[in-house]
Amino acid sequence: MVDIAVMGAGSFGTAMAKVFAEATRPEPHRVTMWCRREEVAAAINETKLNASYLPDTVLPDNLCATHDPEEALSGVGLVVLAVPSQSLRENLAAWSHLIPDDVTILSLAKGIEIGTLKRMSEVVCEVADVPDDRVAVLTGPNFAKEIAKRQPTLAVVASVDEARAQRVQYLVRGDYFRPYTNSDVVGCEIGGATKNVIALVCGIASGVGLGENSRAAIITRGLAETLRLGTALGAEPLTLAGLAGVGDLVATCSSPLSRNFTFGSRLGQGMTLVQAQAAASGQVAEGVKSCISVADLARKVGVEMPLTEAVRAVCYDGVPVSNAINDLLNRDVGGE
Repeated sequence: MVDIAVMGAGSFGTAMAKVFAEATRPEPHRVTMWCRREEVAAAINETKLNASYLPDTVLPDNLCATHDPEEALSGVGLVVLAVPSQSLRENLAAWSHLIPDDVTILSLAKGIEIGTLKRMSEVVCEVADVPDDRVAVLTGPNFAKEIAKRQPTLAVVASVDEARAQRVQYLVRGDYFRPYTNSDVVGCEIGGATKNVIALVCGIASGVGLGENSRAAIITRGLAETLRLGTALGAEPLTLAGLAGVGDLVATCSSPLSRNFTFGSRLGQGMTLVQAQAAASGQVAEGVKSCISVADLARKVGVEMPLTEAVRAVCYDGVPVSNAINDLLNRDVGGE
């Protein structure tokens, strides 16, 4: 049995806290979920429901919640970071001194930090002042609602320390959650960050009434953008052909369960960025912010990412969706 802290109580944090609580190794872990709002923690403990994010999911008895980060992190054997990518630095700065020595820190966030252009594992290493071999990331085609329903799910646990990746794999594997390990942290994180942006493009296309041909083209060219950026940063192409790349990309670009796809669809239907954010009811579409940092990172390393640039133009430069689509269609074509 291991005491596990899940820092964040959104949809995915709650679903993964449930996975850890239901993974018996050889007896159930004790899982404590940190909640930003004290009333949410109290409600979870009283009702075993997170009504704000997964209202139909009853949480296990060995999962509790707290608003106190010190209580959550005291004596734990694994720390799971489940806050949005752009707020990870701020949150971790407040907790890092509470994390026990030599404990593995597992990041669930998918994104590139605006300004620093750092991947999430790099942010963790910098803020928590830990070497990269203490950090792991979990990624893949993982929708919170399906995980919460115990539907079969594959994932990737990546770390430069193979033993740590295997340890996390052991702790999280269950009857319905099957994780694979990988040492290519760069590839896994780039795949997770870019797919959110490409899903916005697919959503926009759906919102304006484009069909499956267009979606297939966007996914394929989006993968090409991801491969160009990933390999420029040292990622292994095979990583991006696997669960962390193609798997996550296809799922996020094809399902209404995807917050990024849904957000993009609203933009395609004519909503402004502010209107689409209001309609999201507090759910974070990571690609809306990641399009800024992913585009900046691509420019920094000299990689062309026209789909990503188009999302940024629509969201932040006031470019109408129709103009962005026309610009993409009027690009020169060459060898694939």
